[in-house]
Amino acid sequence: MPETALSGYTLPVWVAAAARAALLQLQGEEFCSEQPLQLDQPQLEMVPVQAVAPLGQGRCLAMVCCEGGAALDLTRGLMIWVEASWGLPQAAGNWLQLEPGEGLGVHAESGDLCLSSYARQLLETNLQPLMPSGCSLVLRLTIPRGRALAERTSNAAFGVVQGLALIGSQAEVQQSAGPDALQSALAELRRRGALDGGCSELVLVLGENGLDLAQQLGIPAEKLLKVGNWIGPLLAAAAEAGVQRLLLFGYHGKLLKLAGGIFHTHHHLADGRAEVLTALAAIEGLAGEALNQLWQAPTVEQGMAQLELRDPEIAQRLRQSIVNRIESRCAAYLKETVGCNLKPGAALFNRSRQLWAVGPQAETWFPHFSS
Repeated sequence: MPETALSGYTLPVWVAAAARAALLQLQGEEFCSEQPLQLDQPQLEMVPVQAVAPLGQGRCLAMVCCEGGAALDLTRGLMIWVEASWGLPQAAGNWLQLEPGEGLGVHAESGDLCLSSYARQLLETNLQPLMPSGCSLVLRLTIPRGRALAERTSNAAFGVVQGLALIGSQAEVQQSAGPDALQSALAELRRRGALDGGCSELVLVLGENGLDLAQQLGIPAEKLLKVGNWIGPLLAAAAEAGVQRLLLFGYHGKLLKLAGGIFHTHHHLADGRAEVLTALAAIEGLAGEALNQLWQAPTVEQGMAQLELRDPEIAQRLRQSIVNRIESRCAAYLKETVGCNLKPGAALFNRSRQLWAVGPQAETWFPHFSS
């Protein structure tokens, strides 16, 4: 496999490569095992494609074998199929239709393909110049092992079912747990700080779901910085870079750890979610069997859902207690480590990708939120 692929590409890149190969085959072009793609850099990158086959009746199928990099096990060797066919004549803005096949994640509520804006943009950038005038294209995406692999991800926690989501926000894979991810985020923070006007406002976003949701909620992309599990060092670096308005935005099952003073959130290093959740619940007055059920719940999501049914008043107070505690812990952490008085805000979302709790310092970011 060419060296470019070994750097590690996210799923949207492999889908785009297969889609381009399938589209060219649909137009009668000869198969090329390397597809030139416009990714995040001005120069084209060559991405390998395994095979293309005509299926007859205006349909073609292309196949790629993912290489997510040495540290990413989940998608290494993963096969993706993209079937291309001509659609009905469409207006210029509706020329690309995407259909989820087996193994592609869809939103449980709507059944729509779970696709990030970056993934769609990547397809449009690389396919539209090849499209005949007045034509539309239908792409059916299939990941044969996607449904089984999705069980090893947190997709279900965000309401994504049936397979893997295409929610990458950049071409190259970033590892959230390793030190390289920290250095990458620190470098980006330094770059922003060196710009004219500096970086006075910043949102540290945990994970691809958070990044996608933050933009849907109206937070400008230029204020967002995707981070992994190294929350503590990045909080300190943001304060030192002169950030004056800082927000933490992530899934409640991840950010809950900060309420317990755990500032590296990878589960291999430290967890403590059940302990933090039940301790704060006890402070709010939960006791006896109800407290024990919360302790025994397999996930924060399920525990809170049970509590909402049993005692919605305590559940509401607990949500606010969690986010308040995260904010106070972060402020204390910065006071102790950097000696500054920056008070970060915290906003948490749930598996339905809806705001779940917003702290006092974060309310200005979400003026229309109501818990």
